[in-house]
Amino acid sequence: MELQNLLYEKRAGVAYVTVNRPKVLNALDHQTLAELREAFEDARADAAIRGAILTGAGDKAFIAGADIREIAGADPVAAAGMTRNGQGVLDLIENLGKPVIAAINGFALGGGCETAMACTIRISAEHARFGQPEVKLGVIPGFGGTQRMPRLVGKGAALSLILSGEPIGAQEAHRIGLVDEIVPGAELIARAEAILERITANAPLAIRFAIEAVNKGLEGSQQEGLALRVLAVRALRGDP
Repeated sequence: MELQNLLYEKRAGVAYVTVNRPKVLNALDHQTLAELREAFEDARADAAIRGAILTGAGDKAFIAGADIREIAGADPVAAAGMTRNGQGVLDLIENLGKPVIAAINGFALGGGCETAMACTIRISAEHARFGQPEVKLGVIPGFGGTQRMPRLVGKGAALSLILSGEPIGAQEAHRIGLVDEIVPGAELIARAEAILERITANAPLAIRFAIEAVNKGLEGSQQEGLALRVLAVRALRGDP
């Protein structure tokens, strides 16, 4: 796998995916999205991989949003294509069937915040900053932020962040439920590894079906979610 903008390593059952564009605060462009898709498709297909850790290179940014230079030069058709592409990559991460831990080591803005929200669990360094500043540019979050954020933090808190475009710190992000845990930056990857070790000690099929049941259940009614749970139990038992 030849990657220009990512570092990708598989070690001890864990796929380590690092967006490696520190000079532009790990901003997402077309090439980076393509490489994220390639890396996570590989992690999904590899039976030896039990989970993944997604982070950014350096200590300033997880992902500071989409690449403004690329957006500025895009016509409406190209912009729509990039939006669909980004949505597809984040759907892949969210529904990988394996836990993906976002180790948020700095700015998680715009598409970066949306990427973190697509992950199974989010842990944050103390200095990280979160936000959806798209309205300041005359657009709205395009990679799923308008849908994932209210599911994570509630409608009011989500609208406050999305409509103001203002960033918040790690403590506030934790308070509203946008991140699950805050740790010192130096301990971020070790803590992500510890969380994955605890999760992957359990049966991989059960983990996969649990992630699917939660994700799909949030998209429908409670009764539809319970029906999914019955189907998952039957599959785990080997029932036809």
